Parts: sequence; C-alpha cells; structure tokens
Amino acid sequence: MNNLCTDIAFNSVIKHGEQLCGDKVELIEQSDNSYVMVLADGLGSGVKANILATLTSKIISTMMANNLSIEDCVETIALTLPVCNVRQIAYSTFTIIRVVNSEEAEIIQYDNPQVIILRDGKSIDYPKTITEIEGKTIFKSKIKLQENDVFIAMSDGAIYAGVGKTMNFGWQRDNIVTFMEQMYDPEYTAKALCNLLLDECNRLYGGEPGDDTTIGTIKIRKRSQVNLLFGPPSNPDDAGKMHSLFFAKGGKHIVCGGTTSSLVAKYLNKPMNTSIDYLDPEIPPTATIEGVDLVTEGVITMSKVLEYAKHYLESSDLYSDWSFKKDGASQIARMLFEQATDINFYVGRAINPAHQNPNLPITFNIKMQIVEELSECLKKMGKRIKVSYF
Repeated sequence: MNNLCTDIAFNSVIKHGEQLCGDKVELIEQSDNSYVMVLADGLGSGVKANILATLTSKIISTMMANNLSIEDCVETIALTLPVCNVRQIAYSTFTIIRVVNSEEAEIIQYDNPQVIILRDGKSIDYPKTITEIEGKTIFKSKIKLQENDVFIAMSDGAIYAGVGKTMNFGWQRDNIVTFMEQMYDPEYTAKALCNLLLDECNRLYGGEPGDDTTIGTIKIRKRSQVNLLFGPPSNPDDAGKMHSLFFAKGGKHIVCGGTTSSLVAKYLNKPMNTSIDYLDPEIPPTATIEGVDLVTEGVITMSKVLEYAKHYLESSDLYSDWSFKKDGASQIARMLFEQATDINFYVGRAINPAHQNPNLPITFNIKMQIVEELSECLKKMGKRIKVSYF
C-alpha cells in the first residue's frame, strides 16, 4: 500500500431565482482509499433537473460501487429517467471519477465539460476512448496517479459563466485551465481548489448565476498525521503512559488545556511560555513548549474548532475566520481540516475542578461531547480518526 490518500471536495451555486440545484454530486467509498464520485447535471433547472440529477448520480454511484459496468449503468439510466414532454428527451449528463487505492483513476464522461487534470500544477492531456452506449457518446480514460495530481470535474454552468455579462461567449474550458494553473499551490486542499474555481464562476456571473454551477475536485496527496492531547487522565498515575504514547506517534502534536499543558511541560522537562495576547477576543491565548507544535487552552478553544468544523461541512463555512488567523482555534482548524489525513485524539477523562462552578457552562460531559462531535465531523471530511481515552 502506498502512502497516498484521496482528498475530495465539491460545491455548487444555484441558478439565480431557483430554490433547488439541478446538479448533484454523489460520493461513495468502495474501500479504504477507493472512491466513486459522480457529478450529474439534470436537463434544465429547478425541480425537474434536481430529480434527474439526483436519480442519475444515485443510480450510477451505487451501481459503480458494486462493480457493475458503465454499460449497465447507462442502460439503467435510459430506462429509468422520465421523458420531457417538450423536448422528448430525458437525461442527465454526468462525469464519473473512480479512484482505486490512490493508484489509478478511471474517468467516464458524458456531455459534461471535459475533466481537467493538473500534474505539478500544469494541465496535462490524457488518453480517451470513445464508446457508444444507448446512442450516447461516452469518453473513458484510465490514468496512473502521482502525488499532487488534481482532477477538476464541472457542470456546464462553469463554462457559461459570464455570458452576456462579463464575457461575450462565457468562460471556456481553456480559460478555466489557465485560471487554475495560475492559482495552483501545492499546499491547497481539494476544498480550497474547488472553492477558488466556484467563487470565480460566481464572480463572473455577477453573483447571479445564469445556470446551476457545480465543481468537484479530487487531489492525490501524502498521508499526514496530527496528534491532539486534550485533558489529563482520570488516574494521575497514567499520565506518563498517556504522554509516552502521544509523543511516540509521528507527525504534529497539539496539546489543549491548561493543566494538560503543565503536565506535558513537566513530562518533557521543558518550560512553558504563556502569552497574554488575545489575537481573538473570544479565544484564550496560546503558549509554547519545546517539542510541541501547538499549545492552546482547552474547552473554549476546542468548542470554536467544532463550530468551524460544522460550518466547513455545510459549505457555508467560516473559512475566512480560520484560514489565516493565528489564534489557537484557527491554527487547530487548519491543522485538522487542511493538513491532516490521519488524526489521533488522546483524551483525558479527569474532571477539572474549575469546571464544577455552577456559573460556568462547562462540564465534563461537554468535553467528551466536543471530542465525539468533532471526530464525526472529521470523518465526514474523509479523515482517519482514532480516539484513545485515559
């Protein structure tokens, strides 16, 4: 098994004046590091388009995940989708990207703009074979993967961006390639690349999209481990074991909590240097201990990280709030959401006497709840999570 993993993101803007998006992305994990992503664009817009795209993406992703052939998928779509009374056609265009063990990608395309592949930040041509299935022209490709390969799938709303507004003929695929090459940074995640392109499409539409526009991005990247220690153990005698296991793990190390930080400083026999600078009035200052990548306060900081995680998943994320700020919660968010692929939580069950003040809305259960909810959010982001309690 290689040390690569698959980072996937997708997002949409809805046609101005509509309530539902006529595009739909479906993602299925076949096995560890093997995924099927289907981006479907329903005919027209609004409710009918939404139904067509939803049916198409769900049927194809489910069948592909169960290793049925693309011929079977397309035949099923042709027999399943209702026919439009006006145009006498019934279909949803689609793009399928299947990644197997982060080693090979299979691309299947029908009538959507052609997938863009960036390798080392530059667009590359890739082989395509043409197949006729049920009267539809299907393009099929297979590509061996390399670290930092980026796949960009899109609905046709992307190439029509700006028609009649900022551009006469819209934003063509070549323009999108040039834009993504210029904006590319090897540190960008799939989500960052996705949002960069979607935001530009929305800007070209003047904030009033003339069509549903959806971007799906896949990035092949190295696994990166982050370890987070949160709270002292319930049995003080277990502190040495807890810290030994924590620092034995490779990758970056985050320590959260005042008592926790003091115990870690003692374990490492290093001084802890605290700051009194509030970089964000809502988030307590950070500290430094030699041998630890980040030292923060506990429950308040982690509660903010959980808030950021929930917004991140809802696509109404507070990206501008945490993407560049230097307070503890923002730094943790960047390390967990963008840098990490594997996250190990070491959670102490000790009850902090300070939290027993009835005037404080902090309890032992809240700490456990934060860890559980944050773990679930991170799993939904595609992270590997392991939680150890002490």
